[in-house]
Amino acid sequence: MNGAVLDAWAALALLRGEGAAAASVRRYVRRAQSGNLRLFLSLINLGEVYYRMAQIAGEDRATEALDLLRELPIEFVQVKETVVLEAARLKAAHRLSYADAFAVATGRLERAPVLTGDPEILALPRSVVQVRALSR
Repeated sequence: MNGAVLDAWAALALLRGEGAAAASVRRYVRRAQSGNLRLFLSLINLGEVYYRMAQIAGEDRATEALDLLRELPIEFVQVKETVVLEAARLKAAHRLSYADAFAVATGRLERAPVLTGDPEILALPRSVVQVRALSR
């Protein structure tokens, strides 16, 4: 079974119904529901989704968004030392936010592409991470 990693950009696109990106993420969710794909989301990126939703729509909506994500077939990746150190190495070597480094580290450790439209992640070399580009 293959896998894919959602970053906060992809999760927010899904939650906010942002056009083609949301439709693409929904297709991945359907594949995960049918057992043909494993979807991953770092807990760091889950926190990023929460704070962005709280900023955009308030804490009640952010809590609803977390509840929705928990109902989906997404495996939440725990913050273990191996992930933290991989994210730190990535952050030290590349121009990306520390939270984005967790999505990339998760992709590398799970040997799965990162689903994103985030320009920082999209700009990384293919040798660093596989990416499935999403657009709104």
